Amino acid sequence: MSIDLEALYIDLHRHPELSFQETRTAGVVADRLTELGVEFEEGIGKTGVAAVLRNGEGPVVWLRADMDALPVPEQTGLPYASTARGTDPAGTDVPVMHACGHDMHVTCLLGAIERLRATTDEWSGTVVAVFQPAEEYGAGSQAMIADGVLDRFPRPDVVLGQHVTPLPAGVIGVRPGTQMAASDGLTVTLHGRGGHGSRPHSTIDPIVMAAATVMRLQTVASREVDPRDVAVVTVGSIHAGLKNNIIPAEAKLELSLRYPDDEMRDRVLAAVERIVHAEAVASGAEVPPTIVTDHTLPPTINDPDATARAVAAFERAFGEGSVVDPGMFTGSEDVSWFARESGVPLVFWFWGGVDPEAFAAAKAGATLERDIPTNHSPFFAPVIHPTLERGVDALVVAAREFLD
Repeated sequence: MSIDLEALYIDLHRHPELSFQETRTAGVVADRLTELGVEFEEGIGKTGVAAVLRNGEGPVVWLRADMDALPVPEQTGLPYASTARGTDPAGTDVPVMHACGHDMHVTCLLGAIERLRATTDEWSGTVVAVFQPAEEYGAGSQAMIADGVLDRFPRPDVVLGQHVTPLPAGVIGVRPGTQMAASDGLTVTLHGRGGHGSRPHSTIDPIVMAAATVMRLQTVASREVDPRDVAVVTVGSIHAGLKNNIIPAEAKLELSLRYPDDEMRDRVLAAVERIVHAEAVASGAEVPPTIVTDHTLPPTINDPDATARAVAAFERAFGEGSVVDPGMFTGSEDVSWFARESGVPLVFWFWGGVDPEAFAAAKAGATLERDIPTNHSPFFAPVIHPTLERGVDALVVAAREFLD
């Protein structure tokens, strides 16, 4: 019995789970792998699943999909839209949505495993399918590695992965070299002196300090980085205060920083630290600010030779013009840890999930940014067909290229 991939995708979309909470998703994956008769283990890196398909002598190819969703309220209006809620690490009840397409990633990897299992007379080697938790925290791959996934399963000769994105459905976007940026997530705590809202002169207001800091941080990319280079400094979260007539004692900022290489990383981190401390001094803070690094992700770097092989395979399978160079994405990924820790090539590509006619109309009208929802948007949802078919095909084609 073959997997109903459309029904599987809709089910996963309706039941998203936050990072390291993907217990239902992992259970669905385990059920499908059991039906396929594929060897697997659960609970790797807390909620990860890894499966192995052995088919004689030959190379070992790892295929990776991430499973976690985001604290985003879905506004797609789809009949299968998520109404799920979850509890974030701070204990807050939040809406949950697959706003980054990881439900599509999981579905396509299961479809690829089914296809490869059904065609074992056409290839030899070993395929390891990794269903990874907590990509959105930048921690899932390292959690699986720390739990021994590289030792408990055949080590890879190549690591392959893919991500659905706002390109026309059917199109694959990939480039050699840096495909996605490195990033750091920082939590900055600004320490003030709290008091009554009617007596601001007796306080050191961390909210004003935070506002000044946020505005000054905008000058890092706009005034300290060469316009020909790439750097992003985003303040994605501010938390301070509980009541309008109380000046709080502290304010917290959560920052997302992006850069293409270590040199730019050093420059941006130094500028952020300088500004945070300077604004605290300017505000008369009696306690220096605290800066904590929540996660660090390396750049996602595609091996040139392996990427050339994958591109040639895609073009043979899907035709001329099916592969484009999308440029470097300033988003970040943790898939590369599997390849880095193994010392093997990585090929990570994007594939389109947007209705081609809608994409063409938006491009012609110069309204892509307005009319085509991007990943992490509450309106993001790939069209099921042909996104699903191309996602399965791409994984199979790439895997077959590196198997015997």
